[in-house]
Amino acid sequence: MLSKQRTFEIFDRVRKYSKADETELIVSGAKSSLTRFANNTITQNVSEENYVLSVRVNLDGKTARATTNKFDDDSIRRVVESATALAKVQEPDPDLQPVPDRSAFDPTGPVVARTYFETASIDARQRAQGVAQMVNVAKKHNLTTAGTYATSESVEAILNSKGLNAYHTQTSAEASVTMIADDSSGWQKANYPDVRLLDPQRLGEVAAEKALASKHPRELPPGKYTVILEPAAVLDLVGFMFWDWGGQAILDERSFLNNRIGKKLFGENISINDDVYHPLQTGCPFDGEGVRRKRVPLVENGVVKRLVYARSTAEKVRQSEYVDKVGPVEPTGHGFPIPNEIGEMPANIVIASPADKAQTVDQMVASTERGILVTRLWYIREVDPYEKLLTGMTRDGTFLVENGALKHGLLNFRFNQSLIHMLCNVEAMSEAVRASGEESFDMVVPAMKVRDFNFTEVTKF
Repeated sequence: MLSKQRTFEIFDRVRKYSKADETELIVSGAKSSLTRFANNTITQNVSEENYVLSVRVNLDGKTARATTNKFDDDSIRRVVESATALAKVQEPDPDLQPVPDRSAFDPTGPVVARTYFETASIDARQRAQGVAQMVNVAKKHNLTTAGTYATSESVEAILNSKGLNAYHTQTSAEASVTMIADDSSGWQKANYPDVRLLDPQRLGEVAAEKALASKHPRELPPGKYTVILEPAAVLDLVGFMFWDWGGQAILDERSFLNNRIGKKLFGENISINDDVYHPLQTGCPFDGEGVRRKRVPLVENGVVKRLVYARSTAEKVRQSEYVDKVGPVEPTGHGFPIPNEIGEMPANIVIASPADKAQTVDQMVASTERGILVTRLWYIREVDPYEKLLTGMTRDGTFLVENGALKHGLLNFRFNQSLIHMLCNVEAMSEAVRASGEESFDMVVPAMKVRDFNFTEVTKF
């Protein structure tokens, strides 16, 4: 792993070769390993360690970036020369901001400690032991299992010629498991910086319970049902909203929040924050320019309150017709590395649980006269960007709920559902947990009980 001191040494060499007005270095990379299994046996074990140097220069209002994964002096000289040559042939960018100084990331600010020795030291044998726990569950129940067990230790650092230096390391341990029966399946996935929180056997047991309980699935006609969405399903749905929460998306008029900021868009019980400092969150506390991330209240009691901004976007919004329509406008530490046409987005989503009113999934089931329990979703696509109408399918554990109990497995559904309507119809939520899915990034979200969820077709599996 690249130490903070090593990144300083690399930047010193970058500066030696740079004649630009301003110079920026981003260092990113990881040591990662993956063990894959299928048909109840390990099929692959791979490890990789790679780090990338990304050099950006500013020349008279022009900027460009070049990258390399070689750290010798000749490679560093060439990458600086490449960035400089590219910058010289660019048109001046009127929105280009100077690189931020060291105050943009005050090291005395909130600390996020997300590197664990126990995770960084996991080897192939220990991953194989975790896989064995999941496979043994499958064998016990005469099921077939497949999945992955992955670990990594990553680094991100930004340094520039105005003295800014931001450095972050993080470990990750993740397991995903699918249990397969003749005509049913079950799934679970989890990811934590601290491997001691990861319980492969429990993941396997829950996935197996779902596969066994959903055997011989029956068909239920499509329609609008009360649905209980487990956290992974909630995450993969709401993840389609958050690209719209950036200032640049508003300026481009491609956000479903255009003309809706400050208005009550969701139910009273919906509050959403972007909070990198939340104890269940992961990620580094600075953005692609080295600006410290702020905690931003995106939604409060159903009302859209704030957007997130990169530095240049905040300045453009201040000069635009939207300045009095979008709430506070300031850099929030959510930009991507420059050059950047995307803008910004929140990346540390926390959906708050209702104070003193959280219910378990079992309690939601017990209070439901007739409905559907959904473990996870897949193949989700956006149909109407402004109404946030999504389509997709259920999989790996879909159940009929009747008279407060799980009755039997169901053939899977296709849905067409507006996220806006869904978040207006949330009747109950669990405690928020760190959740992993397949269609979006990890978040801290609750399970949700939602009325009138729109299922439009039934599958044959």
